[in-house]
Amino acid sequence: MSKILIIEDEESIANLEKDYLEISGFEVDIETDGRAGLAAALTKEYDLYILDLMLPGMDGFDICREIRERKDTPILLVSAKKDDIDKIRGLGLGADDYITKPFSPSELVARVKAHLARYERLIKTDFRKNDVVEIRGIKIDKTARRAWVNGEEVQFTSKEFDLLTFFVENPNRVFSKEELFREIWNMESIGDIATVTVHIKKIREKIEYDSSKPQYIETIWGVGYRFKI
Repeated sequence: MSKILIIEDEESIANLEKDYLEISGFEVDIETDGRAGLAAALTKEYDLYILDLMLPGMDGFDICREIRERKDTPILLVSAKKDDIDKIRGLGLGADDYITKPFSPSELVARVKAHLARYERLIKTDFRKNDVVEIRGIKIDKTARRAWVNGEEVQFTSKEFDLLTFFVENPNRVFSKEELFREIWNMESIGDIATVTVHIKKIREKIEYDSSKPQYIETIWGVGYRFKI
């Protein structure tokens, strides 16, 4: 049974989320204070975090950063803030998804299931033989989930790694944001494809000599993106 931590100071919302998740077969803990939530996240084992942004004690952005520095566990940010800058900031800190209040509990459950399913597939890797791909100075060890650019190891978040690997394995093909979102996040009707743009920006900052003039991941205006070889 997957275990989920909800860090949410509005108890009515937290309890509603918990009820729907437990009906769907998940085990759920709730923390209503930011610092207590971070302590639980770092000291106990969970399969996914649902994190509100506006919290007493410590805000959700700082909690997200602290968790992501130590764990690859999926993080879903929840907030009444609808500004794109907040979404971009949260996703840039390593969150896997951003849900704007109000939302239906069934949508939350659907997103939780989608992220857990993908994460479980990633950790069920066969360690007997490492699967390595290389192209134009980029080396990716899919088994160990490590990557190097021109011989120097670079750290990527889980979704950044998946997206870069997909590009490297499908060079010279143009993919729309919608196609990339379906492929990497395994979702269609739910979610925000702005997530793709944010992750590509972060990847470029890590692999490009000059991210304003990308040599690897090209923007094909009006269409999508292409990994050039």
